Amino acid sequence: MPEGEEDTATPPPHFRIWAEDARLLLKDMPDACLDRAYLMFPDPWPKARHAKRRFVHPENIRQMHRVLKPGAIWRVASDHPVYQEWVTEVMGQQDLFDAPPPAKERPEGWSPTRYEAKAFREGRVPFYWTFTRRP
Repeated sequence: MPEGEEDTATPPPHFRIWAEDARLLLKDMPDACLDRAYLMFPDPWPKARHAKRRFVHPENIRQMHRVLKPGAIWRVASDHPVYQEWVTEVMGQQDLFDAPPPAKERPEGWSPTRYEAKAFREGRVPFYWTFTRRP
């Protein structure tokens, strides 16, 4: 394992990886079926003309609200300044989730990722948001 990276836990046997676009999966999921969701260090699509491709987007926020149970948590982390500003702005304009300011240190219970380790190596400060689904 490279220096500075932490080991991550082995996923449970019922854990499945969806290798396609997550937006496709969200549309087919039943209402209120998830207790928690994670969006960890997504592609920031930093150019303004690509903003529609960012996962944190009004349509995806509505889909996340639909599939999460009331009171469920949506964890989002990003080290990219453009994405950090985008998430702060977009989540500040919606009313489906409680959206407190992000933490600047990894909260307890959050797993480290290789993207987080890379951000630290390259001197970037990750933001960690915990959004709670409103009823």
